[in-house]
Amino acid sequence: MAAATLPIIDLDLFRQDPSSQAAKEECFKAADALITYGALVVKDSRVTEEDNGNFLDVLEDYFALPAEELKKDERPEYGYQVGVTLENTEKPKCKSDDVCLKIIEKLEASERPLDILAHGADPKCRFFWKMTETPPYKTAFPSLNMPNVVPEHFKDVWAPTLNKWGLSMKNAVEGVAEMTAVGLGLEQGAFKDAGRYGPHLLAPTASNLVKYGEKDTILAGFHSDLNFLTIHGRSRYPGLHIWARNTGKRIPVSIPPGRNLLVQAGKQLEHITGGLIKAGLHEVVVNEKTIGVIEQRRTEYPERPLIRISSTFFWHLSSDFDLEPIRDLKARADTLKEANGEEKDDYPALKVGEQVQNELRFIALMA
Repeated sequence: MAAATLPIIDLDLFRQDPSSQAAKEECFKAADALITYGALVVKDSRVTEEDNGNFLDVLEDYFALPAEELKKDERPEYGYQVGVTLENTEKPKCKSDDVCLKIIEKLEASERPLDILAHGADPKCRFFWKMTETPPYKTAFPSLNMPNVVPEHFKDVWAPTLNKWGLSMKNAVEGVAEMTAVGLGLEQGAFKDAGRYGPHLLAPTASNLVKYGEKDTILAGFHSDLNFLTIHGRSRYPGLHIWARNTGKRIPVSIPPGRNLLVQAGKQLEHITGGLIKAGLHEVVVNEKTIGVIEQRRTEYPERPLIRISSTFFWHLSSDFDLEPIRDLKARADTLKEANGEEKDDYPALKVGEQVQNELRFIALMA
C-alpha cells in the first residue's frame, strides 16, 4: 500500500486575497479534493509544530492517569459530548449500518478495513473540549451545548494548552469551509456562517500502545465522522487509513511535516451537498509503521507514556440550523453518482441537532 498523496491546499493564498485568481483556483482545488478523496491537507502558516508538541505532551500525561482518576471527568448524561470517554465505550457506526457494511462488501478482500464485525467497542479513549460561541438565542439542543470539564490534576495548564492548539485548528478548518464554499460556487460565508454557533469540539483520542500495541489491533474501527469537517494535527504514531471515493483502495495517510493539517469531510457536509461530497471513510489501526515508531519512542523517550494521541477537531454546523441539500449541489451529485454507478442516498430535511443525536445513538454515546 502506497501512502496517499492528498492535494495540499494553501490557505495562506486565500487569506492574503480571497478575490485573487490564485486564491480562486485554490478554492476549486479544495472542493475537487473533497469530492474526489473526502480529504485534503491544508497548509497554514499560523500552525506550529511547537504548539502541537505541547498539546500532545499534556494529553499523553493526562491519559497516563489511572482509570479511576479519568472516570471523574466522564459526563455520560450529556452523551459524552464533553469531558472524557473511556476505552471500550464508543462503537464504530459501521457495525450497525447496512450502507456502510455494503461498502465493505464491495471492496476486494485485501483492501477491506480490519474486521469491525469481530471488533467490540473501540479501545481508544477520548476527551471532548468545547470551542463554541454561545448563541444569542435559546437553542433547542442544550445537551449539545454544555459546560467544559477541566481535569483536577491539570487545572493550571489544561485550558491554555487546549485553547491555543484548538484555536489554530479551528481557524484553519473555518478557512477550508470558506474555500470549499467558493469552490462549489457558493458565497464565501455560506458554510462558515451556518456553523458560527456550532458545538465545535477539540476531541483528542488516546490509545494505550502498551495494552493495545499488537499489529492489526483496531484503535478506531471503520467509520465516517458525523460533523461537517474534521481537522487533525500530526500524530506521533502512524496508523490512519482512508478510502478515497471509487478507488476501492485502503490507503495509509500521513501529514507532511511543517505547517500542515489533515481535513476530512463529515456527514453534515455530505448532507448539505446532497452527496456531491461524501463523508470520508477511515480507520486507525496498529500497523508495521506504528510498531516501528513504538520501538523508536521506547528507545529515544523511555520516560514518556506510550500513548497515541490524535489531535482531532470536529467542526459542526449550528445545532438549530436547518440541514437539507442545496438544490444545485444535489443536482451535481445525482449526475456524478449516475456516472459512477453509485446508489442515490436520501438526505431528508432536519435540524443539525437532530442529525447529531441520531448519529450519537448509532455509536452508543447517547441513549
